[in-house]
Amino acid sequence: MRKLLLAIIVVHFVTVLSAQTFSVPKPYYSDAFDLIEKWMSGRVDFDRLPGIAFAVVHDQDIIWSKGFGYANVEMKVPMEPSTICSICSISKLFTSISVMQLVEKGKIHLDDSISAVLPSFNLQQQYPESGPITIRSLLTHSSGLPRESDYPYWSAPDFTFPTDKQVKERLGGQQTLYPASTYFQYSNLGMTILGEVVEKVSGMSYKQYVEENILQPLKLESTHPYLPEKLWGGRMALGYSAIHRDGHRDREPFFQANGVAPAAGFSSNAEDLARFASWQLRLLGKGGKEIIRASTLKDMQRVQFLDPDWKTAYGLGFAIRESDGNTFVGHGGSCPGYLTTLTLDPKAKIAVVVMLNAQGENPYTYSSAISALLKKASQLDNLPPQDTTDLKPYLGTMTPMHLAVKQSYSDGREDWPWSACAQMTRQRICSYINTSAGILLKESEAMKRWVRKSDLSAMQAGK
Repeated sequence: MRKLLLAIIVVHFVTVLSAQTFSVPKPYYSDAFDLIEKWMSGRVDFDRLPGIAFAVVHDQDIIWSKGFGYANVEMKVPMEPSTICSICSISKLFTSISVMQLVEKGKIHLDDSISAVLPSFNLQQQYPESGPITIRSLLTHSSGLPRESDYPYWSAPDFTFPTDKQVKERLGGQQTLYPASTYFQYSNLGMTILGEVVEKVSGMSYKQYVEENILQPLKLESTHPYLPEKLWGGRMALGYSAIHRDGHRDREPFFQANGVAPAAGFSSNAEDLARFASWQLRLLGKGGKEIIRASTLKDMQRVQFLDPDWKTAYGLGFAIRESDGNTFVGHGGSCPGYLTTLTLDPKAKIAVVVMLNAQGENPYTYSSAISALLKKASQLDNLPPQDTTDLKPYLGTMTPMHLAVKQSYSDGREDWPWSACAQMTRQRICSYINTSAGILLKESEAMKRWVRKSDLSAMQAGK
């Protein structure tokens, strides 16, 4: 049976951004994002997502933003890049920047003991040999503190978060899990305590400090250290649960993170997080000072703690990942009904924002797919000259059949060629992308440049 190598753009579904640094030539933006939009329109249906919004930044430009699905499924309110969502743990970046502003002013130091800054800190240290719990160790999640305050606020159905007072009341009944500066232990409690540091040292409420010293100067008008309840269901998306066996998702109740706000209480939208990313890229590129010094941001995005397993690295508030010599920084967020991720490639000056109003998914799947397609677009200038061979006989729609793809040709022929689905973990998505690639190849002349001469030779030779 005749075999055919199809010109397919294969998106690799991994949970991290592509390792290769790239910059996207502008002539190919439209083709890449056209494909992303077709792919995502299918993913929303296949994954039964309520809604999802994106923003892609190249240095100081938002080069693409788009929403899919609904912010409010019942009322058919569309999901937009301007739709507000809970950003949960991305809140930690704003708390960390607040702390570093106070460090720059000399009001605290990174290696200050937390008990010296907050005399009321009475969490029990169960390791006598431990060094002090410091501001630095709280920022790097290496303090040895438990992950949470002593309340079940992540539990359905109410998701009732404790107040500042309640967090303090039970702090003395908690104890460290490890000696300080020994292991990585992600801690919402630690970041909550840093919010208290901001209040104590600045003399302002946490919310007022962040609004006046970060959000307003950066003109992040849709970002707040709370969830705007009056906008819930309209400009703010409703949150939905993970998908059930029968295919439906429950609507999650509205919540406020209350005393845990410095760790998980912020709201924002894809456009504002894109501006937040642009500020970082601008400061790293130009230097100087813009709410903090460039040198301070570089320190925050530099590895400050490495777990003994040599796999987990953390900066000052920023998650850091290295892959093939490239460094990626940012943070993710997961709260009842919402998932978000902000990932920056400082060297390439690229950032990707993903916001979902549902649980049970992996936002990195979508951001890494976008990264892979942008990397593919950046390689177009290096392809051989465009071949003029008529591709119409090779176009058609593909349907999944086990690990093969059925190819229906325009002249009535059918074939079962080799399929990239054999290398994919999600066959249905592979089939959709294959179909989209065929459609794009037919609809867009520019997309013919994705076909290499070697592929065409193999087609014609029947290999």
